[in-house]
Amino acid sequence: MGDYRRRTAITPAEALEKADEILPQRLANIQKVRASDHGATFSGPEGTVTISAHRHGPYTEVVASTNRLGTSRLDLEVQCYLNLLPYEPGDKPPSRVGR
Repeated sequence: MGDYRRRTAITPAEALEKADEILPQRLANIQKVRASDHGATFSGPEGTVTISAHRHGPYTEVVASTNRLGTSRLDLEVQCYLNLLPYEPGDKPPSRVGR
């Protein structure tokens, strides 16, 4: 089981919108099965990931927990998603990330 954290300059809503956009692009047949203002759960053939996002001052803490080992495809793609979140205001995402 993997637990990953990322501090980001974007809001919790934006972090969850990015998860909606990025995870289905990178993982075939993954779907959102649960959502709230501060979290979402995605599930598919590769496994399940629960993402929570909470604002702390000027930053949002995003936590992603998977039900697979840290070397699984799900875990690798979740880590990629987190790395695409801007760390500081104005940061640009990498022009190309794996795949």
